[in-house]
Amino acid sequence: MPLARATHVTRRGLLAAGGALGLGAALAACGDDKGKDSGSGAQGKSGKSGPWSFKDDRGTTVKLDKVPANVVAFTGVGAALYDYGIQVKGVFGPTRTTAGKPDVQAGDMDISKVTVLGNAWGQFSIEKYASLAPDVLITTMFDAAGTLWYVPEESKKKIAQLAPSVGISVYDRQLTQPLQRMWELAESLGADMKAAKVTDARKRFEDAAARLRAAAKAKPNLKVMAGSASDQLFYVSGTNLSIDLEYFKSLGVNFVEPPESAKKQGGGWYESLSWENVDKYQADIIMMDDRSSAIQPADITKATWKKLPAVKAGQVVSRSPEPILSYDKCVPLLTNLAEALEKAEKVG
Repeated sequence: MPLARATHVTRRGLLAAGGALGLGAALAACGDDKGKDSGSGAQGKSGKSGPWSFKDDRGTTVKLDKVPANVVAFTGVGAALYDYGIQVKGVFGPTRTTAGKPDVQAGDMDISKVTVLGNAWGQFSIEKYASLAPDVLITTMFDAAGTLWYVPEESKKKIAQLAPSVGISVYDRQLTQPLQRMWELAESLGADMKAAKVTDARKRFEDAAARLRAAAKAKPNLKVMAGSASDQLFYVSGTNLSIDLEYFKSLGVNFVEPPESAKKQGGGWYESLSWENVDKYQADIIMMDDRSSAIQPADITKATWKKLPAVKAGQVVSRSPEPILSYDKCVPLLTNLAEALEKAEKVG
């Protein structure tokens, strides 16, 4: 994940971990609440009008007189809603690269058509936010305490005064659960969930999941390691909290799993290794963090990295620790790993 500060674990670690950035909270009662209460008047492509309500993963129900027109969202959430035909007015989070191009987390959104409230951890322009006259703020949550992702702790009260918020949990569950929640949210906002583009993407996701399950079953001895690179450290992600890794594991993928004691400093998400010790675990395939906060494989110059059997064999693939929660964007996550398993040889 992006690496900034969390409460007691550095964000560099949390974000880079491969998994998400757990802020170290214990799993709370919000659990896997799938409750949803969307008013009959969702306004959008459905053409309906009337009151709107939605129960989020904190158990909080937001009620408005009409379907939100001015939606502000974390960049990845805005990208997911865009895939369902919902255009947000503003975003916060990694949106533009240093080269000015759309960040990987912006998906297919036209970033020239959204107001960017902040492009990095800790950045959130309250003035710009207020100018959008927001109806609702939507983001994800990487802990059980309901902490809103990329909403700065120091200004969260001021931000909350301007509009209600909706949080979708991406903590300690499988990918299919937040995908379904985002589907329900988009539907409540007026998205046409019967559109061919939408139903086709869901079918492709199901097919890709079947392909990954078959690939994992065919090569059960192949070990996969989820990593993320920074200048000083290499992070090995555990699977127990990350929505993508938990799901892949449920499909039969055999992951390197650091012991809980080793992940303690990483809030339970990951183990930090010096580059000298990057060969601690044997792996046949390495999945590397694709976010702009992490060093990409082609740019890693460490000799110890280049000596890893999976690297020498060309068995390194990308991973999206913060998936865009639309079926369309999650299909490649499954197909890329399935293809890697199908082609890979035992090298670790």
